Amino acid sequence: MSAGAGSVSVVSVRGLRVYYGTPRGPVRAVDGVSLDISEGETLGLVGESGCGKSTLGRGILGLLPEGAGADGEVLYGGRNLVTLPPKELRKLRGPDLGLIFQEPMTRLNPLLRIEDHFAETLRRHEPGIKDAEVRRRSLDVLGKMGIPPTRFRQYPHEFSGGMRQRIMIALALVLRPKLLIADEPTTALDVIVEAQILAILADLKAGFGTALLLITHNLGIIAESCDRVAVMYAGKLVEEGPARDVFAEPAHPYTRELLRSTISLETTALHSIPGAPPNLLDPPSGCRFHPRCPDAMRVCVDLEPVEQPFDGDRRVECWLHGPESEVPAGGRVELVREEIAVADEA
Repeated sequence: MSAGAGSVSVVSVRGLRVYYGTPRGPVRAVDGVSLDISEGETLGLVGESGCGKSTLGRGILGLLPEGAGADGEVLYGGRNLVTLPPKELRKLRGPDLGLIFQEPMTRLNPLLRIEDHFAETLRRHEPGIKDAEVRRRSLDVLGKMGIPPTRFRQYPHEFSGGMRQRIMIALALVLRPKLLIADEPTTALDVIVEAQILAILADLKAGFGTALLLITHNLGIIAESCDRVAVMYAGKLVEEGPARDVFAEPAHPYTRELLRSTISLETTALHSIPGAPPNLLDPPSGCRFHPRCPDAMRVCVDLEPVEQPFDGDRRVECWLHGPESEVPAGGRVELVREEIAVADEA
């Protein structure tokens, strides 16, 4: 799936797979994902919990736990990060590739002052940096986050959750990365602080020209903050395109059902998607969404969907949009969800 028209990609992901070894076999948490993120662009990655969003973000940066594996391509600066030696990859993290973790309450060392966090980060990547330069750059980026210099020598427990999240963002930005992955940056924050964090992330494009991958399950955040959106389900990207267009006319049934489940001022009845994302140890045959899909057909059970262009610069993986040449005779027979569930159990 491609970046916005006329743009130059900072990172290009091609056929990325990330899998975890278990006693029962490999769990394919990310299964053949392709996407591009351009300079100064915000790409929103959305989907239910357990669909592989965080694993995709960590897979791009090579931050995988022991026992996990990856293949495919993550192209940055002409190099494939998947096959890059660990020592070389570590050099890129921070100055080139940044990550904002979930839950800032658990990510800052409670025994270190805020100034120590910044000094450790800067000296690891710039060993010859002077103390005065450490302080100047740290206070500069903290000031952009709304943290006054009087709090530079305080400990993490002396800050609220929202301010700790701002500190985490500042730590990621102090090295001026070209790509920043923000993994649920507003988790557990109230709506006022959430709005402040989103405004800060929006300023990244103007102030730093940063390419931003924003991972979230919140469609409202995507609509407000992102240029493009990629929808992930069961380890695969099922739809991608400009956020405005995807929200106005979702092409994939999963995207449509996610939007229907969002509460707004016009909501008169609650809606949810029946069932749950599949067990990735043994995912369903064909389209992985077919057991829950209101538009499922026989072909959806039998064959994996093929990525198709849709409405210009959009992409979708769904048999509703073809290609007709790949559909066997009688393959578009409509099925109700109950019939699919019975067939899968058999």
